[in-house]
Amino acid sequence: MFAYLVRRIAYGFVTVLGVLMLLFVLFFAIADPDDIARKAVGERASAEVYEQWKKNHGYDKPLIVNTDHGAAEFARYTDTLFFDHYRRMLTFDFGRSDADDSPIAGRILAGAVPSLSLTVPLFVIGLGVGVFFALLVAFFRDTYVDRSVLVLCMLAMSIASLIYIIGGQYLIGMLLRWFPISGFDPDPTVAYRFLALPVLIGVVSGFGADVRLYRTVFLEETNRDYVRTARAKGCGDIRVMTAHVLRNALIPILTNVVLAIPFLFTGALLLESFFGIPGLGSLTVEAIHGNDFSTLRTMVYIGALLFILGQILTDVSYTLADPRVRLR
Repeated sequence: MFAYLVRRIAYGFVTVLGVLMLLFVLFFAIADPDDIARKAVGERASAEVYEQWKKNHGYDKPLIVNTDHGAAEFARYTDTLFFDHYRRMLTFDFGRSDADDSPIAGRILAGAVPSLSLTVPLFVIGLGVGVFFALLVAFFRDTYVDRSVLVLCMLAMSIASLIYIIGGQYLIGMLLRWFPISGFDPDPTVAYRFLALPVLIGVVSGFGADVRLYRTVFLEETNRDYVRTARAKGCGDIRVMTAHVLRNALIPILTNVVLAIPFLFTGALLLESFFGIPGLGSLTVEAIHGNDFSTLRTMVYIGALLFILGQILTDVSYTLADPRVRLR
């Protein structure tokens, strides 16, 4: 297993290098540093202001080769945007925002708490609700309960997330006034009031897809030989579903769960934007709207890192869920 993990980490590192190459092409080779400076400073600024801004943010260097240095000098290739891009990303030196010169690392740390306060309850509650109802409909398969829940799932999946957000804010926030429709307070005694509505909307919007996925997994397991053997030994249906079917269905569930964990740290874009939660999702949206290329590049890079880490954790979790799985 150790040798397998070493190989997976090595493959992951190569993937990270490829992601950084793609980011360099998108943010530097296609988007010219002069264009970035004009969008940050303004179209009517003087050329001196542009040059000073690029120097302050490290955009004044050549792309790949610095001809100011001799061919034998190492700085010919290190004093460039390409080398500086890799150095900053690999050492997590994200620099400052193009929009307001604030440290990007500080903004990420500040936004991590609001994002996790929203995404962790949303993830846990959504997983519990999805697995519970999927087990329920699998237990009552081919009955009116199964068909009714499937119809409900199809209806839930047919509605866009934006409709859930707008409808929930109007009905629960404005008409019923149960919860505020915008804002965030880190105080644990009142934070739940700001998070209850977005968590509820997030769970409802993902209900249909989760239940259909887990139902399919459970139905496949109910047709296995071990289920028939358990019932022949006298096990009740509830015990079969919970102790046997659920346990043996953990691998496909873990695949969906572990791959979703990295996105907990990058925030829920729509929910944070519409509910005014100052998390990483809002930070990404603000970077897009404000042409903050350095912050946007950092968020894309962090998302790629977490996704690669999630894939490695998925493989490891297989061995914990099923002792028969061996990593080689």
